[in-house]
Amino acid sequence: MLHTFAVYVDDKPGVLNRVSSLFRRRAFNIESLTVGHTETPGVSRMTVVVDTDEYGARRLEAHLYKLVPCRRVDNITSAPSISRDLALIKVAATGEARTHVMQLVDVYRARIVDVSPESLVIETTGTEDKIDSLVEVLRPYGVIELVRTGRVAMARGTLPPRHARQPPAATTASDISGDVSNCSV
Repeated sequence: MLHTFAVYVDDKPGVLNRVSSLFRRRAFNIESLTVGHTETPGVSRMTVVVDTDEYGARRLEAHLYKLVPCRRVDNITSAPSISRDLALIKVAATGEARTHVMQLVDVYRARIVDVSPESLVIETTGTEDKIDSLVEVLRPYGVIELVRTGRVAMARGTLPPRHARQPPAATTASDISGDVSNCSV
């Protein structure tokens, strides 16, 4: 089953590498990974999609909390949420084919963002299935290039999932001595 995690991390160099290395070390394949700034300066949000069972998802969440740059981890798989992908699709289109492609773009509620004499660039957002469907319909016309963002997801409502939950307490302050800001897990 695909599990979607919203991971809030410090916006510093090397954090993406540390998070993705955690998944690699634990032998989990990342299906989708997107990263961007948040409403809080200095904090980035990673949306990570992983194919694992419930036990593996709980293990990943616990391991993510152990990473120093991770501030919060939300497993939004079972929470009511909204998820979208973005795709840019360059299609060969001249003459009569151009008209057909433009009609298909309207049907899928996508939009044309660039026109050249021999091609069109189409921008679309939606579920992975919708984008896959549009790509398959456009394939006979000649898909020249395709780029996708990966899934971005957000829980519905005003509070994030498990808002009151704190990260698991592994040690107490008296157990830690010295500066641990450069430690890795």
